[in-house]
Amino acid sequence: MPIHIATATLEDHGAVWDILAPTIAAGETYPLPRDLDRANALAYWFSPSHEAFVARDDGEIAGTYYLRSNCLAGGAHVANCGYVTGAWATGRGIGRAMCEHSIARAHARGFLAMQFNLVVSTNHRAVRLWQRCGFEIVGRLPGAFHHPRMGYVDALVMYRTLGFGP
Repeated sequence: MPIHIATATLEDHGAVWDILAPTIAAGETYPLPRDLDRANALAYWFSPSHEAFVARDDGEIAGTYYLRSNCLAGGAHVANCGYVTGAWATGRGIGRAMCEHSIARAHARGFLAMQFNLVVSTNHRAVRLWQRCGFEIVGRLPGAFHHPRMGYVDALVMYRTLGFGP
């Protein structure tokens, strides 16, 4: 059965938390406080400025992402996303499916580009995936991410255009 991506609902919050919690606690790939509790994590993920989605594989929620404007006003035409795949679902194409879906959704919403502001350089799997999805590394921020095991590591800014209007 193919991966199915849909808008997240209130009923999905428990499964989304189950995916977010270990990633947040590990502190290796996502720039949120490692002790962020369920209520605050879900409030962030489902912020009114975020359009949140879930990815189902064989009916089970295996990943989640949000789509938002990267900036306000003059930068509002550039999208930004955050993605998390359940640890049990890595290597099954969930991340790629979410990225492809987000690119199509951002284009449909009229965004002209997409930017990832802080891709942890040691997250090699994500960097390779984003590059395969057409993103380029347009900046390197030396020591911008404090990795719990590796200390201060570089963060990457990645960018791709989406076209010139919907």
